Amino acid sequence: MYTDLNIELTREQNMIKEETHKFAKEILRPASIELDKICNPEDMIKSPILWDTLKKAYELGYHTLLIPDTWGGLGLDPLETHIVFEELGWGSVDFAVCLGVACFPAFFASLVPNERLVEDILMPFCEDKDAEFIGCWAITEPDHGTDTLCVGTPEFKDPKIVGQCRAKLDGDQWIISGQKSAWVSNGTIATHALVYLTIDPSMGMAGGGICVVPLDLPGVKKGAPLNKLGQRALNQGEIFFDNVRIPRDFMLVEPDSYEGLLDITLATANAGMGAFFTGLARAAYEEALSYAKTRVQGGKLLFDHEIIKHKLFNMFMKIEAARSLSRSVMVYNYNNTPPKVEYSIASKVFCTNVAFEVASEAVQIFGGYGLSKEYPVEKFFRDARAAMIEDGANDSLMITASYHL
Repeated sequence: MYTDLNIELTREQNMIKEETHKFAKEILRPASIELDKICNPEDMIKSPILWDTLKKAYELGYHTLLIPDTWGGLGLDPLETHIVFEELGWGSVDFAVCLGVACFPAFFASLVPNERLVEDILMPFCEDKDAEFIGCWAITEPDHGTDTLCVGTPEFKDPKIVGQCRAKLDGDQWIISGQKSAWVSNGTIATHALVYLTIDPSMGMAGGGICVVPLDLPGVKKGAPLNKLGQRALNQGEIFFDNVRIPRDFMLVEPDSYEGLLDITLATANAGMGAFFTGLARAAYEEALSYAKTRVQGGKLLFDHEIIKHKLFNMFMKIEAARSLSRSVMVYNYNNTPPKVEYSIASKVFCTNVAFEVASEAVQIFGGYGLSKEYPVEKFFRDARAAMIEDGANDSLMITASYHL
């Protein structure tokens, strides 16, 4: 494991790191590698490997990482959360994202709780040890991707740019209609969705709302799981809503406070991505370092070639910089409201770029073997590439962040 430069970590925090690393090494990584080999995503989501792994994660409470212990969550502080997120990302970034998104309905319910949400969402989720309550983040639409997150830009309040999933109030219920695209993480296995939708189209994307939707309600339909390049253990798929009725109490946010909670969403998710992909970068680097110290080329170990030493140290520096930035951002933004969203975006963009660069160099150090499935670096490379688009495309996020400077 890496040397932690924070000399003030407590014994308990070091134990958290060691225990999570053990779980990531022994459970998450082997499972994600096996699931990655399944060609048909329909078969993947039915695999006992997926469900056994999720159950083990739920038994240890990893699904409640973001939820305060007031409601039965793990109640970790932001530094401890980063430590756990990095280790989960080191083991399997696809499972790490899956577990992070699984808690979205309950986590956001904990921010604006009412009696109905506590009874129907928060407590059942935190008490679940069998992976029977799985959340998803339903925000992306067929015609809207990163623009759904672009708070602060002029386009966000343009009435000509409006979301496709709509909600209207009918007495003590909300009626929801529309579609979420195939990029809904956990979409095909989720039991509940945190849905971002439009309530007041005259306000453009700013006229939104956020609600929790149980996915067993009449009018809900799920699409097939997406067949994609990387992060294959993280299933994604469409969700359709046809006049779906939810209790009024399940609408967490309406247009008057939508932008504020959307900022919290982006700051929370992007900070998490920074931690996850610091972990993935470290995994790729460690594989390359180990290989370089055992593989002989040109009559000597790869590691004894100066160019390989240069590559590995450059990878090492990038990872240390990624950890420093992502940890600082998470500690600050998870402790402050409103968060500084530009810092979370910086963490997400920087760390996912680092993960891709380091994974690419790892493939190069492995040479031809880096392209084969005999070693996990080719999976790390594919997983890292996906990160530069998910949770907001990096180039578009940078434009959004510039409006917060």
